[in-house]
Amino acid sequence: MDKTTNSRSDIRVRFAPSPTGYLHIGNARTALFNYLFAKKTKGTLILRIEDTDKERSKKEYEENIIDDLKWIGIQWDEGPDTGGDYGPYRQTERIETYKEFAEKLLKEKKAYYCYCTKEEIEERNRQSQKEKSGYDNKCRNLTEKEAEKHINEGRKPVLRLLVPEKNVVVHDLIRGQVEFDTSLQNDFVIMKSDGTPTYHFAVVIDDLLMKITHVIRGEDHLSNTPKHILIYEALNQPYPQFAHMSMTLGPDRSRLSKRHGATSVRAYREDGYLSEAFFNYISLLGWTTGENREIFSKDELINEFSLERCSKVNAIFDPQKLLWLNGIYIRKEKPLKIFEDSVPFIRQSGILDEVLKEGNEKIEKIIILQQERIKTLKDVPDLMGFFIKEDVEYAKEEIEKFSNEEIKNRFKNLHNEFENIEFRHEILEENVRKFCEQNSLKTSGVFHPLRLAVTGRTKGPGLFETMEVIGKERVLKRIENFISIIEKNDPESKI
Repeated sequence: MDKTTNSRSDIRVRFAPSPTGYLHIGNARTALFNYLFAKKTKGTLILRIEDTDKERSKKEYEENIIDDLKWIGIQWDEGPDTGGDYGPYRQTERIETYKEFAEKLLKEKKAYYCYCTKEEIEERNRQSQKEKSGYDNKCRNLTEKEAEKHINEGRKPVLRLLVPEKNVVVHDLIRGQVEFDTSLQNDFVIMKSDGTPTYHFAVVIDDLLMKITHVIRGEDHLSNTPKHILIYEALNQPYPQFAHMSMTLGPDRSRLSKRHGATSVRAYREDGYLSEAFFNYISLLGWTTGENREIFSKDELINEFSLERCSKVNAIFDPQKLLWLNGIYIRKEKPLKIFEDSVPFIRQSGILDEVLKEGNEKIEKIIILQQERIKTLKDVPDLMGFFIKEDVEYAKEEIEKFSNEEIKNRFKNLHNEFENIEFRHEILEENVRKFCEQNSLKTSGVFHPLRLAVTGRTKGPGLFETMEVIGKERVLKRIENFISIIEKNDPESKI
């Protein structure tokens, strides 16, 4: 069918998280692959909330997932917050629909009530000598009298799908042809005894009614696919195309867990990562663009994305590489934008009011000086603090190194020098070097204690550029304070 460049295609994909916790990195990757595919094909992306797990599902988790998806940069076309023609988009609001489809399968004798308890099934498995375990399809041919007896006993049945013995073939867009023998598959539950659907049944009904054309999900769902196809076939409905992504593993190639560090998107947000860097890094896990580079804009990733180039090999999530990439994005960002994004962290540190008093011009100069050292936005308060605080703190061991008469006199002379010169970094450096030369001192013997005196640190950006931004008044005051501190220390303490 011919379509214009701007028209929407018939392709429909979905991301369907369960609101039982924060958005996991592996799930974020699934969401991104669906987003990239939808955008590349000019299709429709649906956000669906699978919240039938009443005990673990929480509204706050749903809100957090939606918020984190938006932070990453994913926009959906239909969902619980935006609406759409195929809603509602929460499974708990679709219970009656699942019941209607269950009744249809029951009437057509493609499903049946099972009254067996878990304990009874386990006992029969223990007594059976067969290799096949699990449910033994005992209630498949239950008589009306037997069913009535169970009902009178107060048993609440589940509804099971009658599984035919056949081979189910999945033509997976990433993994190729995968074949399953259903003779190894027991009749499985599609409706629980409390009247709610199982995951397998709900997901198929939702995908069917929402006209999903492509199901892009993790490899861990591949074993579920024959069940889903069997449900589609029982309903006499065509099923979507499937694409099962490789798993997201930690650097040691084990399943991503807390021992690898943060595993949720929210944790990386709270650690000060940029959404653009996160989008870039996670999007590239498990497929290749064919280009030997790692920095891509969102539009470039959309243009390059291809399910055919997705790897069957598990993707390795490396927190250190994400940190490296985040640093690159920070160095590319405008200084005042970095400050703006850092405000929550600066506020949390308690110095926001002091920083704001300095004005945008000085804030920009500070960020420019420190930009190479900022790895995440969480670093900004610490790297800005010594520029704007009235006093700085000194480590005891550093003070002890310089607590002697010679250093004290040297700082008094430097203080006099600084009082009478313009506070520009070129002039500061010229005068300090001249001071070293006139007093036969190594520059390292002056630069190091001077940096400590005016910043409270032993490392940082260029000393004289730093002094210029701190400002003459603060530098003089800090030198005076430093002299006072070393006078209080033991005069016998030498460098």
